Amino acid sequence: MADHSRRDFMRHSLLGLAALPLGAGILSRTAFAQELPPLDPDSDQAKALNYVETASEASDHPAYAEGETCANCMFFQADTQGCQLFPQNSVNPGGWCQSWTAQA
Repeated sequence: MADHSRRDFMRHSLLGLAALPLGAGILSRTAFAQELPPLDPDSDQAKALNYVETASEASDHPAYAEGETCANCMFFQADTQGCQLFPQNSVNPGGWCQSWTAQA
């Protein structure tokens, strides 16, 4: 039988505990990659930001400029078609809202 000291046990335990946040980060990234339900343009949050599913429908809004879409906004997340402003939903890449900000 191997001779394991208390010091070895503590060292291995601390290393294991230190690795837990890394494992949790990897698992949570996978969980967030799930498919998000589409944003309802009639929801209160969507209306508050003047979200439309087709950017050309916002042509009468003073903040809209030709070529602005969710797909080229800094808040858009292409892998899930999500938006940081609507974290529980996906948005149409061809959509637009008044918080549109150019990608860096």
